[in-house]
Amino acid sequence: MAKLHQLKTFSSEKGNLTILENVLPGTIQRVFYIYSAGNAQRAGHRHVKTWGALVCLAGSCRVYSHDGQVEKFHYLDSPDQCLVLEPQDWHLMDHFSDDAILLVVANQPYDQADYIAEPYPTSRFAAVPA
Repeated sequence: MAKLHQLKTFSSEKGNLTILENVLPGTIQRVFYIYSAGNAQRAGHRHVKTWGALVCLAGSCRVYSHDGQVEKFHYLDSPDQCLVLEPQDWHLMDHFSDDAILLVVANQPYDQADYIAEPYPTSRFAAVPA
C-alpha cells in the first residue's frame, strides 16, 4: 500500500536541506522527473517488482493509488513529502500545477515487462485506458 513519508529536513539561514533515504528497498536504479505536464494524466500502471518514491520538488500534483483493496488520492505539494509506491500499487498522476516538478526514484531500471497497465476491477479508473 502507498505510504506518505515526511522527509527529514534541516533548515537554516542558508536554506533547507531535505534528505531522501531509507524509503525504498534495495538501491536506486533509476531517477526521472516529470514537468510541464499540464492537464495530462501520467502513469496508469503498476509494477511486477519496482518500488517508486515520488517527491514533488516544486508546485503540486495529485497521485491516485490502488493496491487491489484500498484506493486513495494523495496530494503532493511540498518537497519534504515522499510518497512510496509498492509494486502492487496501480497509480495515476494528474492535476499538475503549472510549476510542478515531480521527481520519481525507483529501485529497478526500466523494463517494459515490469509494467501492468490494467487497473484493478474495483478501481474508479477501471474504465479509463492506461
